[in-house]
Amino acid sequence: MAHPSSHRQREESFVRRGLWGGATVLALVAGLAPGAVAVAEGQRAPAPLERLFDSRAISDDAAPGEADFDGSGASLSAQDLAAAGWTPGRSLSVDATRLRLPRTGPGERDNVRADGQSVRVRGRGEALSFLVAGTGGDASGAGRVRYRDGSSSSYRLTAPDWRSGPLATKAVALPHVNTADGQLTEKARLYVVSVPLVRGREVASVELPRDPGAADLHVFAMSLREPARGWTGSWSASASGFTAVGPWTDRTLRLVVHTSAGGPRVRIQLANPFASVPVRIGAASVAVQGAGAGARSEPVALTFRGERGAEIPAGAQVFSDPVDFAVPADTNLLVSFHLPGTVRAAPVHSQAIQKSYVSEGGDHTGSPDAGAYTSAISTWPFLAGVDVGGQEQSVVLLGDSITDGVKSTPDANRRWPNVLARRLLDQDEVPAYGVLNHGISANRVVTDRYPGDGVSTDTGGVSALHRLERDVLAQTRARTVVVFEGVNDVRWGAKAAQVTAGLREIAARAEERGLRTVAATIAPCEGEALCTAAADAERQAVNEWIRTSGVYDAVLDFDAVLRDPEHPARLLPAYDSGDHLHPGDAGLAALGESIDLGLL
Repeated sequence: MAHPSSHRQREESFVRRGLWGGATVLALVAGLAPGAVAVAEGQRAPAPLERLFDSRAISDDAAPGEADFDGSGASLSAQDLAAAGWTPGRSLSVDATRLRLPRTGPGERDNVRADGQSVRVRGRGEALSFLVAGTGGDASGAGRVRYRDGSSSSYRLTAPDWRSGPLATKAVALPHVNTADGQLTEKARLYVVSVPLVRGREVASVELPRDPGAADLHVFAMSLREPARGWTGSWSASASGFTAVGPWTDRTLRLVVHTSAGGPRVRIQLANPFASVPVRIGAASVAVQGAGAGARSEPVALTFRGERGAEIPAGAQVFSDPVDFAVPADTNLLVSFHLPGTVRAAPVHSQAIQKSYVSEGGDHTGSPDAGAYTSAISTWPFLAGVDVGGQEQSVVLLGDSITDGVKSTPDANRRWPNVLARRLLDQDEVPAYGVLNHGISANRVVTDRYPGDGVSTDTGGVSALHRLERDVLAQTRARTVVVFEGVNDVRWGAKAAQVTAGLREIAARAEERGLRTVAATIAPCEGEALCTAAADAERQAVNEWIRTSGVYDAVLDFDAVLRDPEHPARLLPAYDSGDHLHPGDAGLAALGESIDLGLL
């Protein structure tokens, strides 16, 4: 390893990783002869991850010398973790995976440096998630998953460096780094990274990557992402940034969202990405919209693990408990939640194209009346998804402002994803998939607009590559991803080769997880200020690659649908919203109607 912290840790690490398996070590500790436990020479018996901990990463601010995460005496602050809601032993959910933080105190062993250890993991899942960080640089290595039927599969795990890795993909960022010489005001990061499994097979154990060499790969926790059986994703939205709001103190938010699939029960997902502190949800409810902020009938109360409210740690999410509630398809819902504390900044989806509401003081989640809701907002804060009971899978649409519905009629649900959802509901040739709209206005394939941390006025989101795990791979029952991005990249100077490399990576990562991949060609935009002849040349090169590369399972030629046959570099005037970049209602309807549903 790159930096064993002490002689004792080296000895403990040797015992755990050497020729003696974990079962033999237990036999020796119990005073039994090694032969009392049958472990073949050279074979490591799987052990719980906590039993393999050999590194101290977290220190108390008053005693920073008790931990040495990186070999130079630096460590994470226990107080910073607690302030973010990441307390020892706590179970929290990131990217639809529930991870339990180490039940350790400051200065105790709280992680393992990966070097081929065999970890006991049992069950079936859609993916395997690790809470990790690298020290000494980004750390990467190949490991292996072993299944109960005797088969195995390999994976590659990369842990970005805890002090220099990208903020756009971190699970949580802490404001300080502890050192023996004092506390530094410097961001420290922890990451949740997921790797594929063979679906349907029961996992028996996981072999961590071998020592990657110059850098160390630290694992704090690991867990299977359980399948969302019995659920269909009906609505969702991406967090496009982290902006100043309100401030809201003792207010109820009543957000209006439009379903795709319907079902006999419901759950919601509230999320706190990009945040540095937890947010408290006092209560929540769901109802069918009547008029404005008024409900058609009494809202149905939601609970969280049996409790009326929940705290969402920084970077984490919560799912409400299932509740019997008949959710109609293709209908507006009111999702209400009370914020009992003061919220000054929040993760938001900035272009809701839908009016939602904020109440006067108090918990008004249970009220069917609109009277308490005295102000309006045009964003969706905190709300990340609505799932309904059902057996159908979901189609995830990864896009930019055209998918987001910018320039469509507000409050009318005329985005092209809405058109697609209605078409799926009105036929029986293919499954009536849920449709999940993950368009973000101004989003790009390969470049972050929002840096991924801190309060910002930029709500263009992190790049499609950086949000792929959260916004596609971790979505409820994701079956197919449709990628319709790239115009913002070429408008801002990216070359076609950069965009196609990003699109290739998206396809590879999605296919690795078993998703069907569909790419849409980029629409023309001549006449818009940044859509120069040079940008159009790059756009056409990307489109040629999409049509001919064969990288995606299917192609939707949105360029051909929207372009003017007499002037292919621009939108057909009847489809142009007027800014020469965004289609209006007619153009968006044309996109939704053009899709061969069989390609999904």
